[in-house]
Amino acid sequence: MTAITDPENTLIITLKDGPVQVLLLTGVAPRHAERMKALARAGAYDNVVFHRVIEGFMAQTGDVAHGNATRDFNLRRAGTGGSGLADLPAEFSRIPHDRGTLGAARSSNPDSANSQFFINFRDNHFLNGQYTVYGRVIAGMEHVDRIVRGEPPASPDRMLTVRVAADVL
Repeated sequence: MTAITDPENTLIITLKDGPVQVLLLTGVAPRHAERMKALARAGAYDNVVFHRVIEGFMAQTGDVAHGNATRDFNLRRAGTGGSGLADLPAEFSRIPHDRGTLGAARSSNPDSANSQFFINFRDNHFLNGQYTVYGRVIAGMEHVDRIVRGEPPASPDRMLTVRVAADVL
C-alpha cells in the first residue's frame, strides 16, 4: 500500500482481493468528493455490488438503494438507484478519464449523478468533459483489475467496506 498523505480525502475500498486506495479530488469536484465521503462514513457503500463491469472499459458500482448484496438485493434493479440524497450538478474539468480514475455515473442528464461511480480500467478519453472525474486510484489497481466482468456479472463482486482513511488510521 501507498503511504497516505491526505487521510481526510483518501478512501479505502476493501475488495475480495485486497484494499484499494482512492484519492478524492476535492479541488476538482468538491461536491462529488464530499458526497462519497458522507456515504462512506454512513456505511452506505458496504456490500454494494459492481453491477456493470465491461472488459477494457470500466467497473461501475455505488447503487446504495438497490445494489447492497446483503439487503433486499435484486441484481436486475442494481444500477437504477441512488442514495436518497439530492442529485449533484456536474463538476466537469479538464482532468482526463485515465486508467484508475473515478467517474460519476449518471443518466443522460449531466446533473443526475448521485451515489454511483465507475473506475476506468484503461484510458477512456472519449468520456472527457462528459462525466465528472472526482478521484484516482493511488494503490490497489491490481485488485480492481480482478473484478468479475458482466452486465451484470452472474455472481458480482462487491465493495466489502468503504472507509475514509482518517477514520481508520
